[in-house]
Amino acid sequence: MKKTLLLLSFFVCIAVMAMAQRDAKQRLYSVAFYNLENLFDTIHDEGKNDYDFLPGGSYKWGAKKYEAKLKNLAQVLSSLSRERVPQGPAFIGVAEVENDRVLDDLVDQPAIAHYKYVHYEGPDKRGIDCALLYDPAQFEVKASKLVFSQPFQGDTLHPTRGFLIVDGRMAGERVCVIVNHWPSRGAESPVRIHAARQVKALADSLRREDRRLKLFVMGDMNDDPMDESMRTLGARKWKKDVEKGEFYNPWWEVLEDEENGTLLYRGKWNLFDQIVLSKPLLKKRRGLRYVGHEVFSRDYLFQKDGKYKGYPLRTHGGRTWLNGYSDHLPTIIYLKK
Repeated sequence: MKKTLLLLSFFVCIAVMAMAQRDAKQRLYSVAFYNLENLFDTIHDEGKNDYDFLPGGSYKWGAKKYEAKLKNLAQVLSSLSRERVPQGPAFIGVAEVENDRVLDDLVDQPAIAHYKYVHYEGPDKRGIDCALLYDPAQFEVKASKLVFSQPFQGDTLHPTRGFLIVDGRMAGERVCVIVNHWPSRGAESPVRIHAARQVKALADSLRREDRRLKLFVMGDMNDDPMDESMRTLGARKWKKDVEKGEFYNPWWEVLEDEENGTLLYRGKWNLFDQIVLSKPLLKKRRGLRYVGHEVFSRDYLFQKDGKYKGYPLRTHGGRTWLNGYSDHLPTIIYLKK
């Protein structure tokens, strides 16, 4: 009888281990992007035009508002993908962060204290940069660098955000991400096409080193998925149309066919906050692969009344403090191993 029980226990253990291995193989992961909308501290950075976000500036940006902003952003960041992926995103690209101080303060928030970050100070005249938040338990950073954007037609008066490249290991595989914040709509379309050409060149260089590289390009592109800059990058609407050296852009269908986006302008949705995926992430039988996407849209992220009812609830409306989150919504990509 004892031998029978021991054998039964042994086989139960084997079965449990097999199920655990199967579940591990089928584990769901996520990555995300979020424009944090003017995450400034209350201290002047020498050489930067951050005067609006000082206690005596036009926004009266003091400790109370800054601390509320950090808390609000942490609420959003800690909620991304949790309904499907309990551990949250392996990494989150962010835009509009002023410096290391604001990132230190952000990841000190209890809800996201397990995140680390990669950031380099860039040349933007307002002082806003891109960064990558990452969970060391899910993503191991191996290398990183900031590639400065080359001036469009020799314009050295308007330096813009660089391209943050982070190379690492996720789910046992090499994964690379390029985080972007392309020039605003205050500039003409050719300026963003110029940015797209630079990012494509960087992506092509990475892929020449590793033709199976699982590469994400994410950011606030200040253009929609169907605009020329994104087509110049090689981002396609349908998976079946993605050729070698191109990307799949699921957000094209979200905006064009589902009429959904990440920011509203004059009552019309745009979808500037995109995450595009290299072809190896579309393979069905080779490791980490794409399985879905989401614009993170929750009721608390929207203005409830007034002229801008239904718009993303931002930090300020004009010069009025709304104690909101951002004028953009986050985007999420889901992956399965």
